Amino acid sequence: MLALIAGAVDDRSARGIAAAVSRLVTAGTLPAGTRLPTVRDVARELGISPTTVSEAWRSLARAGAIQTRGRSGTFVAGPSVPRQRMRYAQLGGRVLSRDYSTGVPDYDLLPSLTDALRRIGDARLTTSYLDDAVLPTLEEVLRSRWPYPPEQLTVVDGAMDALDRVTGVVVRFGDHVLVEDPAFPPTLDLLETVGATVVGVPIDEHGLRPDALAAALSSCEPVAVYLQPRAHNPTGASMTQARADKLARVLAKHPGVTVIEDDHAGGIATAPPVSLGRRLPERTVHVVSFSKSHGPDLRLAAIGGPASVITAVADRRLLGPGWSSRLLQAVLVELLTDPATVRQVAAARDEYARRRTLLLDALEARGVTATGADGINIWMSVASQQVAMLTLAAHGIAVAPGAPFEVSPLDSDHVRITAGLVREDFDALADILAEAAGAPLRGSGPRTANHPRGWR
Repeated sequence: MLALIAGAVDDRSARGIAAAVSRLVTAGTLPAGTRLPTVRDVARELGISPTTVSEAWRSLARAGAIQTRGRSGTFVAGPSVPRQRMRYAQLGGRVLSRDYSTGVPDYDLLPSLTDALRRIGDARLTTSYLDDAVLPTLEEVLRSRWPYPPEQLTVVDGAMDALDRVTGVVVRFGDHVLVEDPAFPPTLDLLETVGATVVGVPIDEHGLRPDALAAALSSCEPVAVYLQPRAHNPTGASMTQARADKLARVLAKHPGVTVIEDDHAGGIATAPPVSLGRRLPERTVHVVSFSKSHGPDLRLAAIGGPASVITAVADRRLLGPGWSSRLLQAVLVELLTDPATVRQVAAARDEYARRRTLLLDALEARGVTATGADGINIWMSVASQQVAMLTLAAHGIAVAPGAPFEVSPLDSDHVRITAGLVREDFDALADILAEAAGAPLRGSGPRTANHPRGWR
């Protein structure tokens, strides 16, 4: 066992040792239940300090790769994080009369699947288990809508499935990855579960700040940067093409970094589709979800980018689900090409924008700092997250706490409100939200679409 571990270690730092043991676990060379040598024995074999090995063991334990059982020793264990410890689990849970914590679309604004299913009929779309993962007609439609010409495309079961599978190809235990700060909690849960070292990068109203990205790239050697190009969850920020070009110029100096873009809002985003792939197509992976625009239960998202990543994702899926339902893919083709459905999605996009604007304007009139230039959410500053949520709960209103979105502490507390679910009584709701926000923040200038307030 000692010889096996020593032979796998080519970097004798704590991170290098943890990564080597992680590779042995992932490959099955060290199966679950295997008892590991003691820290002192490993340190002696490698000729290093026991402190370094202890640090490596702690990193592996945090990622769930190993488990210490007191005097019985340390054992290999499959990574498993209890649901209650995940950031995602902290976003909801209270059953209140008005739940604006969910981040889901208004189901009444989603297109009906009835006509699309009727047009498809009983089409037999699968002739072999080795058929292409993507229907040719869907791939044609996707390519016509993609923000840059992707080398390869595939379809998976939603945006988080896409991020999970791409992460499995790009990120290894101990790798540094850059993310927006704040970021989507399930993405942070995913990266922490695979043992990545997450580094937050501050954003402004146009997404990642180029200066902050450059500083983060220089401070570590990341393998990937994760970003939301538009309708950022939770702040509503969207990249302009000018900002994307600046970020691409920064990243051009770091050729080993893969860009992973999560366009989760898709067709309900008011900002146009933008991607760093226009400048860095050989290392940009772009994910487009259809959950918020066409229905969460379609369970479909498309991934486009370099063949080295997309092929690896598609090949790995052959050992599991194989492909995403071609029946649902055919439904999506119908929804994307039917003129009536296209108009309905456009109307939903306009309605979400109207709801956001009404609530933001009402909050601004009450001196509350909030952002939400795009998407279905509003990011509101509060004097105290706990007090705000308790105050709102007393009124039967649930919102999402801001803390799970933070990679590192922000300048103030926040809550996220799914404004897309607010249909009426905007002024009355704003009164309650202002009460929950605490001391009003006045005199900071008017909010505009290009210069919302409340950034770091």
